[in-house]
Parts: sequence; structure tokens; C-alpha cells
Amino acid sequence: MSGPAPVPVPQPAPDDLDYRHRGARLHVAERQRGADATAIGRLAVQAPGALVSLALVGSIAVGVFGSVVGTLVVLAWVASGLLVFHRPTELAFARYVLKLRLPTAEERARLEPVWNEVTARAGIERGTYELMVENSDELNAVAAAGHVVGVTTYSLNRIPSSNLAAVLAHELGHHTGGHAWAGLLGYWYSLPGRIAWAVTRGLARFAIMVASVFSMAATGFLILFMGLVAVAAFLAAWYITIPLVLAPYLLAYAGRRGELRADQQAAELGFARQLAEVLYHFQTEEATAKAALAAQGQKLDEPGALARLLSSHPDHQTRLNALHPYLGLPR
Repeated sequence: MSGPAPVPVPQPAPDDLDYRHRGARLHVAERQRGADATAIGRLAVQAPGALVSLALVGSIAVGVFGSVVGTLVVLAWVASGLLVFHRPTELAFARYVLKLRLPTAEERARLEPVWNEVTARAGIERGTYELMVENSDELNAVAAAGHVVGVTTYSLNRIPSSNLAAVLAHELGHHTGGHAWAGLLGYWYSLPGRIAWAVTRGLARFAIMVASVFSMAATGFLILFMGLVAVAAFLAAWYITIPLVLAPYLLAYAGRRGELRADQQAAELGFARQLAEVLYHFQTEEATAKAALAAQGQKLDEPGALARLLSSHPDHQTRLNALHPYLGLPR
């Protein structure tokens, strides 16, 4: 009587990377980090939200603590944005918010040679950024805060070293372009305004729900009153409200431009073909999902025009088209 079949052991991902800079660096970039047009645009788009947040924080702080202590509270809130560049705070943010962790010794032995080759090609000091790992079965990576580069366990263990290098080079492009810190800084300074808006919407829904208990007329009057207040506020401060309304679309556009810029850096470092392979992987996954649903008589929901405008990532074909000049392929 034969025993149970042995469980197959996953084979390690092939190490096919061209370590052309092993042990050496031909140049060191003048700037280890920067702020390209995408990062500056992201900050500019979020400036109105930050001003609203500043007004909220100031009014609440002064109203609760008085002018002297309230002013100190406001200054402390403004200064808190510097924590984006404070490594211990960044690591805590990555660990507890993004659920990243430091790599094990085995993971570091796999990850560091690849990362060292990527940073050497870019002229970046390899210790400038902190490598972290996310337990995930998805092919993905992330550039977070000012110094963190995270990669999933799937990416670390299941794809060839050259493809892993392309993914890491893409995330490095986000950092050297300033996309990561600009996005987090803008989000942090606009957060009080976001919270206030969410609370206002919640109170409005609650008020309408309470009014509907009494009569439809009361509900209609309340909705009309709220609409008039919203229109009056819009007209009185159009220079703030219009940018706030457009901000999600402009931020999504900046995000898409940032992805293409990070792809460009990866391609310029010699990883165009490998990055294209990663994008083809995603396309294959989508095609497989569509085929599986079609076999069941269902259809995969495609994003509409509005969803595409609000997407922070270009579609895979757009990214592949942008890589064509680096692949030597005809358009």
C-alpha cells in the first residue's frame, strides 16, 4: 500500500539578472531624491484641501485652547508633515498601516543583490531606501513615504530576478521623482478637511433619515435647504470649491502620469523588456478571469468612463505602448 503523494516543493525563481554592476558603481546621481512635475502637480492639486484643513484646525484649536496655545497646536500640526521624512515614523507607518515587515535573512539574501544592481544602475546609494516585505500572493510592490520600498512575497519568491529588478526599478522611479512623499504629504495635510467632509455627509444623511420618519414634505424641505446652502457656499468660495471638486480627477491624472514616469525610469535602467513581461502577466490574468466568467455565462465588469478618469493607474496596454520605444518595437 503506497503512502500519500509527496507535496510538490515550489522551485525558486530563476536568477537571470545581468549583474553588470556587481561590486561597482559607475556613477552617483547628483540627487538621491527629487520632485518632478508629477510630484509638484500633486502637491498643487492638494493645496486647496490643505488650506481648508488649516482653517479647520486653526478654528478648532483657537476655539478650544485660546489664541496662544491654539497657535502652537496649529504650528505643531504644520510641522508634523516633516514626519514623512523621519525614518522611524516611516517604518512605523509601513509596519502598522501598510502591513509591511522587515525581510527575513533568507529574503534579504534574495532581495538585496537585485536591489543593489537596480540602485547601482540608477546611481543611487543603496542605503537611501528601506526594503520591506508584504505577505501577499499578488505580484506587486509599493513606494511609500520618503524611504520605504515594499515588495510582496509573491514577487520576491515567484518571479525571475530580472522581473523583480524591473518592479523595484519602477518603485525607485516613484521615489526619485518624489511621487511617494508628495502623495503622502498632500494626503496628510488634506486629511482634516476629508474628515470634516465625511462627518458633514454623515450628519446630512442622518438628518434626512430622521426627517423622513415624520413626513415626505419635511424631507423635501430639508433636502432643498441643504441644496441651497451648498450652492451658496459654492458661489461664495468658488475659488476653493471648484478645485476641491476637480481634485480627485486631477490627482488621478497625476497618478497615471507618475506611473508612466516610473515605467520610463525602469526602462532607462535597462528593464523595459522585463517590465513589459510583468505587464503581460497582468494582461494574461485579466484574460483568464474573463474567460472563466464567460464559461459560466457571466461577464467581467469593465470600468466605465468615470472610473477610468478616477483611476490612479493607466491600463496595461497604455503602459506597454509607452514602453515600445525602449523595446525597439514599431508602434
